[in-house]
Amino acid sequence: MRQPLVLAALASVLLAGTAAAEPMFNRIATFSVPLNLPAGRDAGKKTVSEIVASNEAGTLLAYTDAEQKALGLVDIADPANPKPAGFVALEGESTSVTILGDKAFVAVVTSGDNFKEPAGHLATVDLKTKQVVAKCDLGGQPDSVTLTKDKGKIAIAIENERDEKLNKGALPQLPAGNLTLIGIKDGAIDCASRQLVDLTGIAAVEPTDPEPEFVDVNQDGFVVVTLQENNHIAVVDSRTGKVVTHFPAGTVDLKNIDKTRDGQIKPVEELKGVAREPDAVRWLDNDRFVTANEGDWKGGSRGFTIFRKDGTVEFDSGSDVDHIAMRLGHYPERRSAAKGSEPEGIEVGTFGGDRLIFVGLERASLVLVYKDEGPGKAPRYLQALPGGVAPEGLLAIPQRDLFVTSAEADLGEKGGARSAVTIYRRSEGPASYPTIQSELESGLPIGWGALSGLAADATTPGKLFAVTDSAYTPSRILEIDTTGKPVRIASAITVTKDGKPASYDLEGIATREGGGFWLASEGNPDKKDAPLADMLLRVSAKGEVEAEVRLPEALARHAVRFGFEGVAVTGTGADETVWIAVQREWKDDPKGKAKILSYKPASQEWGVLHYPLSQAASGFWMGLSELTALDDDRFAVIERDNGFGAKAVKMVQTFSVKGLKPATIGAAEIPTVSKTLLRDLTPDLMKTGGYGLDKVEGIALDKAGHLFVVTDNDGVDDSSGETQFFAFGPLPR
Repeated sequence: MRQPLVLAALASVLLAGTAAAEPMFNRIATFSVPLNLPAGRDAGKKTVSEIVASNEAGTLLAYTDAEQKALGLVDIADPANPKPAGFVALEGESTSVTILGDKAFVAVVTSGDNFKEPAGHLATVDLKTKQVVAKCDLGGQPDSVTLTKDKGKIAIAIENERDEKLNKGALPQLPAGNLTLIGIKDGAIDCASRQLVDLTGIAAVEPTDPEPEFVDVNQDGFVVVTLQENNHIAVVDSRTGKVVTHFPAGTVDLKNIDKTRDGQIKPVEELKGVAREPDAVRWLDNDRFVTANEGDWKGGSRGFTIFRKDGTVEFDSGSDVDHIAMRLGHYPERRSAAKGSEPEGIEVGTFGGDRLIFVGLERASLVLVYKDEGPGKAPRYLQALPGGVAPEGLLAIPQRDLFVTSAEADLGEKGGARSAVTIYRRSEGPASYPTIQSELESGLPIGWGALSGLAADATTPGKLFAVTDSAYTPSRILEIDTTGKPVRIASAITVTKDGKPASYDLEGIATREGGGFWLASEGNPDKKDAPLADMLLRVSAKGEVEAEVRLPEALARHAVRFGFEGVAVTGTGADETVWIAVQREWKDDPKGKAKILSYKPASQEWGVLHYPLSQAASGFWMGLSELTALDDDRFAVIERDNGFGAKAVKMVQTFSVKGLKPATIGAAEIPTVSKTLLRDLTPDLMKTGGYGLDKVEGIALDKAGHLFVVTDNDGVDDSSGETQFFAFGPLPR
């Protein structure tokens, strides 16, 4: 029977920032997998870090890279400074790895996309020489591998996976997979001892085609095997090769979820009878194991489950996993009609006296950490860990108080983050992530993401407002309370026009005298099906659009898709001026100069200044992302490139318009502002231990004179979903 996490209790844990006395994990380093490629390999080609293992000392990592057909090695003797340690070419796609002594045993698929004749072997890699020293044919396509606790055998799930394009992936697709057991003699694989455990005839979905997915072994030598597409689980005695028990993984009724892809995060729907279809599985003790219910064919229950080995369900997380992702801005709304956050990975490790469960969310790019409270009790949620995009491999290294993830997504071809191995250390003190999260509204999470603009309340210190961009619809204004840690999204206002929810690409926000907002909506004249115009919106405190202010045609015809990005207000009454930062050069701008536009609502007069952009590195562009007023004539602006990491350029610059008169539209001479560096943001981004986020898009100065900066997570689309909110304190003068 399910023992649900109570949302109110969960809220108190989240809002306390997990600042209890118990130790927490914090990210200390990220290793970019392309750094491991040897000379002669194109570093621009796709890489993968899928499954990760370590040596007994926890000083060397090995990860599988199916794209490069290799095994990668990372030196973590100093875990805060991981180093490339080797790259071993293999004869096929590596799918899993485990380490014994100075040998790595790697599952290798050699049949490629030949689903009818699956083939593969187990490669033995000498970690000293970094050479393949032995191979053992497996007679099929291997997936997961693990060692028995006595190091006497290796268990391998031979999946022989189906062709998902054939008959819409329907089962059966033979040949059938199996569980393979191979003995280890003198630290080496004893191929002659290979034993095939028949798993056909036990699953009700398709008994002829079991498709084993993941394996783990407990102290008693029992192997738990997930048959994912069959929604079935088997327990096998590794000593005899006999199936001890097997049972369906069962179904879940899900309440308060988002099952519709519509641009809105609204956890108000239900799904009944969802097959769990578990992927990864780990033993908690000799009687219980935990599964990540990713789903593959027809199911995927968006959570994790603790089973007893007799098949009894002791706990199921229900919709709690998605709710946490929603509150942290990591929920992948575009996967709502599929499997939501999609828990895929599971790891279990004992740190001190705490048995911890790690749940990897592939689509939300988060790892959730729970404490096992023992048989018959619900696990207790502790914290969430950000990392690379699509974490696949999870590895606990308790002997060094470390935890490691390997993220399989490589978005280099799209200009995004590369595949990565991320390292976390457990220590006393609070968790550093999240830096921002949402409250509950009517008992349900306020979903959010893609924070593209930031503004301060004119009267209340610590109170800010943010807008979300076109990743979500309709547009919303979020109220943020910065007085706690992490800061909190307290409420959300839907933007409406003529009484109906409205959708814009909001990139900037400023508060108006007496209440209400000015919002900047970015246009895209290059959009073929429906060109969008850059617009300035006057909006009431309730989110009602009171006016849409469009550019004069003489200016609008020069616009490109990099348009309005920030908005600020100076003056009051008849002297009120709205200032707008344009992201990059338009057609009529000289190279290296972006527009700062001025608009006087009283006279509807437009003016133009130029901002001198810094020189971007080869292959990158430089632009503006946000604008905020520091006083009546001084502004702060975010100037950034589109790169990632320590070499990227992310800056807060200031400039003054004192003594400058904006040029009229079409004027031959346009004044250029002079800028001064206020803060280099790249070191701040790198101190978080991540891969160095690219989209710094919000800046605000509150009533108390404190400076805040926030990143945009692209709505968790081709992104890790990570948001960093920085509170820099009093503005430097």
